[in-house]
Amino acid sequence: MQITKSGMVAVVGRPNVGKSTLTNTLAGEKVTIVSPKPQTTRNRICAVVNRDGTQFVFMDTPGFHKAHSALGEYMSRVVRESMDGVDAVALMVEPVARIDTPEELLIERIASTGTPALLMINKIDTVAAESLLEVIALYSDAHRFDAIIPLCARTGDGAQILLDELEKFVPEGPQLFPDGMVTDQPERVLIAEIVREKALILLDKEVPHGIAAEVETFNEREDGLVEVGVTIYCEKEGHKGIVIGTNGTMLKRIGERARADMEKLLGTRVFLETWVKVRENWRANPGQVRRFGYE
Repeated sequence: MQITKSGMVAVVGRPNVGKSTLTNTLAGEKVTIVSPKPQTTRNRICAVVNRDGTQFVFMDTPGFHKAHSALGEYMSRVVRESMDGVDAVALMVEPVARIDTPEELLIERIASTGTPALLMINKIDTVAAESLLEVIALYSDAHRFDAIIPLCARTGDGAQILLDELEKFVPEGPQLFPDGMVTDQPERVLIAEIVREKALILLDKEVPHGIAAEVETFNEREDGLVEVGVTIYCEKEGHKGIVIGTNGTMLKRIGERARADMEKLLGTRVFLETWVKVRENWRANPGQVRRFGYE
């Protein structure tokens, strides 16, 4: 397929609205982690979608929220900066007839940049048509969006309509990423994120939000087996025992689920080792935030 048009699209919205689910659906594979916990995405992640001679580069961004830590400040800055210099912004909201502070601030940012903007109303499978019309009317009054697209990120319903509308704003030009490349994230980053995703899903209460993961070793053996070592960091000594679990059961569950996803990602067998260490209150420390790659 010869690419004749290419463009960047920033996907923005409040935490846990479905941005990463949509990004994975559009890419056709898992390029960004997903969990029921808010603020799962911490960095900007690009997903590349080629369709009919057009290359769309979707930038999945952290959920926009009021920051309470150095990490939170970084995530909010990523969202704001991602909306600059792109060809279009896709704002995702839930099917609720109410505009809260995160949406208000994002709409203000969109209006100030003058960038073409589409509104995506996600989770349409959870509401009646009458309720959806109220949401459309409310957001139509709030901003003159170039298109309003009801969709379901989980099933992909409405995704092709989204691409049709976005193509109107994608300029002519060479492709930004080579054929076969679906994300800008290195394998080591994807592997660390897989481990963090499983911790987010399996751990409860405040522990998951203080989790970071870092690949310590990555060795491809001649027999095809990939040996991976990942350190899981938590913020408090008391959390370390929770992550490990009784007789190591929780750490084992995290590792088993992570290894299965790594084998899908790498297309080969994986031997995974995991360790748990403490970095006291690292989210509040700008130096530690940068150390874990949030810069």
